[in-house]
Amino acid sequence: MGFSCYVYPGAHHTRFEHALGAMHLMQEVIEVLRKKGVEISGEEAEAMQLAILLHDIGHGPFSHTTEALLAGKVMHEEISLEVMKKLNDEFKGALDLPIAIFTNQYKRKFMHQLIVGQIDLDRMDYLKRDSFYSGATEGNINSKRIIEMMVVVDDQLAFEEKSIYSIEKFLMARRLMYWQVYLHKTSLSAEFLLSRILERVRFCNQNGVQPLASEPLAYFLSRNDVNTHPTDIQLENFLLLDDSDIIQGLKSWENDADKVLSKLSNMLLNRRLLKIKVQDQPFEPEAVARKHQRLKNFGFAEEDYPYFVFTGAVSNQTYVPQDKQIWILSKNGKMKELSEADAFFDSEELSRIQQKYFLCFPRNRHLT
Repeated sequence: MGFSCYVYPGAHHTRFEHALGAMHLMQEVIEVLRKKGVEISGEEAEAMQLAILLHDIGHGPFSHTTEALLAGKVMHEEISLEVMKKLNDEFKGALDLPIAIFTNQYKRKFMHQLIVGQIDLDRMDYLKRDSFYSGATEGNINSKRIIEMMVVVDDQLAFEEKSIYSIEKFLMARRLMYWQVYLHKTSLSAEFLLSRILERVRFCNQNGVQPLASEPLAYFLSRNDVNTHPTDIQLENFLLLDDSDIIQGLKSWENDADKVLSKLSNMLLNRRLLKIKVQDQPFEPEAVARKHQRLKNFGFAEEDYPYFVFTGAVSNQTYVPQDKQIWILSKNGKMKELSEADAFFDSEELSRIQQKYFLCFPRNRHLT
């Protein structure tokens, strides 16, 4: 959840807990499907549980916040896969089937759909878990009801028709949780601030100065190469990283000789976050220029402005009919795509990508 705890103090749960929770849901799904006559062997059941247990193992510190800065173009899904392959080598092929399910190479497609889909066990666990720990009740979905309504038709995951309202609640809960929790202005401000801090550390390294950092963190921040496939040494260092490496770094950088790095680190550690304005249209260049002028008045050099003032966009999409379709099994035995089965989802508004634009800048009292 990145820096969601800056808004919701209870949101301190870990991805490890999420992985265990998702595996528990997979156990429930296997039991439900077997009772409905779906044949799942012991080997398949174990592989399904291993695949969902390891699905997020490639995440770095503070969730998605540091992914691009530390791993470059390598997404966490690819790192997860590489870790699974390494474990497979260590355990002499024991993860062949979990990897096949994870990569959608196994013949029984519903097993992959339970891990990666618009209604998958990953989302089913994190929505309810994040809702509970944050206190944002909008994400409190009825996962038990949705699981009980799961069926398999021609190795395709589907849901009984009477589950439509639970599915509506699930999709809308995800939409609301993104705007209210994951993309909350304060959380975004803290995440953007951390990104700028790591960029500044890399800048310092490239200019012959090496701010203090743990060995694995220094490994990534001293390099500017971007790989599309992680090397063994990159993977080893990435897996050594966790949130404590970042926090330790921030405490060192707060007193760094570099004025920009010191100021940014102080702002994040002491919750003096950048102010963030959000609107439906992109910000005009004049609005950015006015914020730059304020920085100039406080003695910052022009090349330092982008660390403190910047714009961008965030987006959210409730329902993606073209991607990993949600199938409904009607009472007459026919399979329908969700938008056909429920007029509520036959709407451009629900499938439209909702985009909001932001402008980040420091408050005057935080620049002194």
